[in-house]
Amino acid sequence: MEMLFKKIAASILSFLGYSDPQSNSRAELQRTVTSPRIRLKDGRYLAYRERGVTMNKSIHRIILVHGINSSKDKDFLATQEILEEMRIYMLQFDRAGYGESDQNPIRSLDSEASDIEELADQLQIGSKFYLISVSAGSYPAWNCLRRIPHRLTGVAFVVPIVNYKWNSLPHDLIKNDHANKLWRLVIWLARYAPGLLYSFFTQKSNGVLSGNPSLFSKKDIEVAKNANRLEVFDPKLYPKQSDFESLLQDFTLAYGKWDFDPLEFGNPFTENESSVHIWQGCEDKIVPCHLQRYVSKRLPWIHYHEVGDGGHALWHVGPVGEAILRSLLLGQDPYSPTI
Repeated sequence: MEMLFKKIAASILSFLGYSDPQSNSRAELQRTVTSPRIRLKDGRYLAYRERGVTMNKSIHRIILVHGINSSKDKDFLATQEILEEMRIYMLQFDRAGYGESDQNPIRSLDSEASDIEELADQLQIGSKFYLISVSAGSYPAWNCLRRIPHRLTGVAFVVPIVNYKWNSLPHDLIKNDHANKLWRLVIWLARYAPGLLYSFFTQKSNGVLSGNPSLFSKKDIEVAKNANRLEVFDPKLYPKQSDFESLLQDFTLAYGKWDFDPLEFGNPFTENESSVHIWQGCEDKIVPCHLQRYVSKRLPWIHYHEVGDGGHALWHVGPVGEAILRSLLLGQDPYSPTI
């Protein structure tokens, strides 16, 4: 059956004139590297960027994990002035296959978490650090929470994806969910028709997988305009086909079968030595808020924050981004849950 699907997909792609992104030569994968990088134990290079104050002047040290179709070079959460005011050292890095980091052909849930821990160790940011994850960057963060809670001063999940294959998600909650159907289609295309998925992902007129503003709330677009960040909606800036493998890996890992279920986690910080937060926008058109509400009920030890007019771009520089930092680092909570 699988071979039949592949033949059908190949025929469709050939008819439509699309190429397989994995058919590009190794030469096409070469990139100019301008950022500092570390070399991991397996020989791969991981690129990073430092923001805020220098490490020796910092009070708070944060590693930020970007999501799908992103990189270390996007400004997250707060301006340089806010980072300096709060004495934050923020470490942003290109996950495997993104930006200036090498691809990992055997990328896994564990390898993504291991990259984070090794980055922290090589740059000597300390025995404990804060972790903030954005969207699909949540799957490495969940694994860090499972594997290395002793290294975490606190964790903030910003519009984290909810995997429809988590065992604890009730069928009645997801059976009519449009996003569930969408991601099932994405995984099928990633396996059998990556070229077609790439085309869908980069077509400006396509509101399913592209950067079309129809996937973002009015508030998202307003914040992007104010911060001169409209490039987040520009499909022309999406990866070339030679770099698309990293996106396919993300799709299949984020929404594939995990060997653990976060909804079954107990509080790893029994003495409240660290805190965990989830931030969700009510108008998020990518991660439905009713799923996030269910997660918060299953895990009452996580602080849940819901932004009434927020969408999927809460990570933009702006008042919500600053609130995320102040809540995680200082315990200040200007936003109250609206469940």
